[in-house]
Amino acid sequence: MTFVRTRLALDRLAPGETLLVVLKGEEPRTNVPRTAREQGHEVLSIETGDDGVTRLRLRRGR
Repeated sequence: MTFVRTRLALDRLAPGETLLVVLKGEEPRTNVPRTAREQGHEVLSIETGDDGVTRLRLRRGR
């Protein structure tokens, strides 16, 4: 479900624009970057803080 929300947000962006996604939990931290790459988007950074929250920066492809 997390990637569905991420994809909707990416669809609103123009190619080349960036999106910051805030993730909680191991499954989204693994699946969202993988699925984004599979769909042609670029993962710019993945940072997990001491609080366990991951900040994922994506650049929209195509």
